[in-house]
Amino acid sequence: MKSAKPVTTFAPHETRRFISPLTVATIVIFVVILIESISGHSSSNFLLIIFGSIGIAYIMVAHSLIVQSSFRIESYKILNAILTGIGLGILSFLMPRSMDEVLHILVVFSVIVIATISGRLHAYITIILFGIISIPTVYSQPYNTNTTFNYLTPLIVSLVILEVIIRIKSTTQQHIHQLETINKVSRQIMQTLDTRTTFSLLNSTIQETLDADTYFIGIVQGDKIKLELFYDDKEYFNGISIPADGTLSSWVINNQKELFLPDLREEIVLDGVEQIVIGKEKTSLSWIGVPLQAENVTGILALASYTANAFDRADLELLTSLGQYVTIALDNTIRHAQVKKQALLDSMTGVYNHGYFLELLAEQVNEVTALQQPLSLIMLDIDYFKQYNDTYGHLVGDRILNTLCAAIQHNIKQTDAVGRWGGEEFVISLPGATGSQAYQIARRICETMKSLRVVDRDQNAVPIPTISQGIAVFSSEADEIYRLLDIADRRLYVAKERGRNQIEPTADFWAK
Repeated sequence: MKSAKPVTTFAPHETRRFISPLTVATIVIFVVILIESISGHSSSNFLLIIFGSIGIAYIMVAHSLIVQSSFRIESYKILNAILTGIGLGILSFLMPRSMDEVLHILVVFSVIVIATISGRLHAYITIILFGIISIPTVYSQPYNTNTTFNYLTPLIVSLVILEVIIRIKSTTQQHIHQLETINKVSRQIMQTLDTRTTFSLLNSTIQETLDADTYFIGIVQGDKIKLELFYDDKEYFNGISIPADGTLSSWVINNQKELFLPDLREEIVLDGVEQIVIGKEKTSLSWIGVPLQAENVTGILALASYTANAFDRADLELLTSLGQYVTIALDNTIRHAQVKKQALLDSMTGVYNHGYFLELLAEQVNEVTALQQPLSLIMLDIDYFKQYNDTYGHLVGDRILNTLCAAIQHNIKQTDAVGRWGGEEFVISLPGATGSQAYQIARRICETMKSLRVVDRDQNAVPIPTISQGIAVFSSEADEIYRLLDIADRRLYVAKERGRNQIEPTADFWAK
């Protein structure tokens, strides 16, 4: 059973605005009753005049107190419900039978006002008290069907209208709460530049504002839709991927249209779409999805329920609004990440710059230390690069630098890192790699460089320069990163002194 969603209560001045027409109409009715009573001269008319005057005064005072929240405590609400029920019951004795219809209208008006101000329970108190007190008016007359019908009519009508009012009030308050939550969360989402925070805010918002057994946000990645946030029947299944074609989600993404399916028991007529079950082995009976589309984001935000007709158009509009904010937020986080990453990269070669590489190397050293694993470092330099630039020009030299970086990245893992140390000198960190493994990587980089082709501005092939490399291993050779860098750097210069196009130490060193 789903828990009730929070609602936003109406402010006192809003409540008074809702009931003002009824208050005025009730006072007018009492005034008419007073006028009718004044024209008569019986004792009952005199009592009716007094009672009607008291009723008008009470209504006006109560109406003015509504806007003062200090009076809207539970005891006041109960007292008002009791007094109203008793008053209407007494009125049923004082008013002549010819004015029963007027009494019925007053009962209905009173129940609507109390239901709006105080809620269902207090309105029921008023109806019950009126019903109990007015019973003797039924038995004081010869019993017949009309008498019973006349007694039950205001009670039945009041009960029906009461439930309608309560449902309208609850739905309105819930929608107001949903909009307030969306506005509040949208401000928070727009202020964050962290993807995880965005998903966390989205998760809490859906939980608070929408009744859904399942919801997910999927982002297109290649030929898959990765579900970054996936909740199904009180359990999370984040990281699951579904096909980018042939599903309800892919239809929404490909067509860039909202999809509202209130009852999945009915046949779905969508070209090339098949229903698939993800998460728990339960079939959803209601489904809505909205597309997410921005420069850096293509995806979907969707809700589902195991109950048919669980959603309405208001839920679709709410999900659409939420999706728009989430799209902008995700696009901003990606843009921010791109800008942040660019600040960490060498502007020409696209590898890490000197400063960030040192930070990353320190993190990697801490990780391998905790795992008791080695970390190998390769210091690499292009041989005779100045003469190369002088001969072929700096444009070709820049191409060589980029070609070298591509060759390096081709031969290392994603967990490895490469940074530009300065000029034509680069450094490679290999977490988990031994010296022998680092030597094999260094050899493959040399071989890759030999197989590449670089042309000048006239599209003429130019020779590829050779490279020299020095290797050092943490922590067997150095237990501190600057010491490690120093060893690799000195070994690089040993390789150059041995004639360049060399790797220091040699394979024999690592074999021993």
